[in-house]
Amino acid sequence: MSQSDETRVAPRTIGHWAPPSSLPADMLAPDLRFKEHLAEITDALVVTYTQQNGLHHLDRRPLPSRDVVADILADLFDVLFPGYGRRQSLHSRNIAYYVGDLLDGLLDKLSQQIRRALRHDHAPNAQPIDFEAVAQLKAVELLRRLPALRAVLEQDVDAAYEGDPSARSRHEIVFSYPGLEAVAVYRVAHELLLLDVPLIPRMMTEAAHSKTGIDIHPGAKIGPSFFIDHGTGVVIGETCDIGSHVKLYQGVTLGALSFPRDGAGNIIRGQKRHPTLEDDVVVYANATILGGKTVVGHHAAIGSSVWLTQSVEPYSLVSLEKPLLRIRGKAMPNWATNYQI
Repeated sequence: MSQSDETRVAPRTIGHWAPPSSLPADMLAPDLRFKEHLAEITDALVVTYTQQNGLHHLDRRPLPSRDVVADILADLFDVLFPGYGRRQSLHSRNIAYYVGDLLDGLLDKLSQQIRRALRHDHAPNAQPIDFEAVAQLKAVELLRRLPALRAVLEQDVDAAYEGDPSARSRHEIVFSYPGLEAVAVYRVAHELLLLDVPLIPRMMTEAAHSKTGIDIHPGAKIGPSFFIDHGTGVVIGETCDIGSHVKLYQGVTLGALSFPRDGAGNIIRGQKRHPTLEDDVVVYANATILGGKTVVGHHAAIGSSVWLTQSVEPYSLVSLEKPLLRIRGKAMPNWATNYQI
């Protein structure tokens, strides 16, 4: 008689998968004979690298490192919001030393990653440039802009505090709000884009996207006092133009309509494809606003779940008609009819 369920040893699990207990133990062990197929699989994969264009990065100069860019973002957060990040025991006597040390490291890391990005995007037949010198100049210029960025981010924090009655303090917003984190990363990435740094701005905003669920293209133009409440699922396209004191709720999409194409069917790039939101606009949850010619006038409010592809005047209120709700009640069970208090 086989062992009872109580005494049988549970099979080893990998993630949520466990090998069937009915299989013999020798079938669960790796069969060395199958390893001879690995050479065949390797050869088949290598052939695809030569046959398929654009799906590999072989025989080229190194790309910027995702890990280093993530480390740069962590350093920048510590500089922009000292005391909230990796080191919290800061005070007036050591802050200058700490920030100076961070900036020294940031200059080296930024210069290296910008140099890689510039060299990678440099056309083979273009005029040669001193990548090291140009990268250092761009890195220094970004660091030079950090005090002004802090002033804008302070307005973003104020907008969040004034726009969210659940916020207990500005400290809570800096320390825990994903919307502020996504906006802070965007503002740094946008400055790098203005400095004509390739690759790295998008790497930064996509890192924030994966962490916060908020997708802001670094090419968008966003004014001060910008607040994203809750934030999950917000998408802001490359050519969006957003004024000051604008507030978005979760699930908002500021996107494009169908892309214009040339005679050969290729997408025409460089045109305005995403909407403009003027000052003091509020867009509520799950609203979708599309098109480069769509302008939402100042002080307008766009209601939840609205699909908007045309411009609206200032002070407008755009909303869906109240939906018809159908609520079907359930019959009361017999025991409830006989129950008395």
